[in-house]
Amino acid sequence: MKWGFLGWVWRLMLIISRLRAFPERLAACGAEAAAYGRCVQASTAPGGRLSKDFCAREFEALRSCFAAAAKKTLEGGC
Repeated sequence: MKWGFLGWVWRLMLIISRLRAFPERLAACGAEAAAYGRCVQASTAPGGRLSKDFCAREFEALRSCFAAAAKKTLEGGC
């Protein structure tokens, strides 16, 4: 597809606006990030039980939240 100069400018402006919205959408994942952080902190504290997949449930919740935020950003949704 051939893009004229204004087409490229428009596309660039759209990308920039989506990237600017991304931190706000990630902020909605605060509860998931806090839960994952608490789990990691507890597992690495003295007497903690650091092992593979110890915080897998919390990590999956955080990953899902980030993925949903990224999807909204890419789709340009609110």
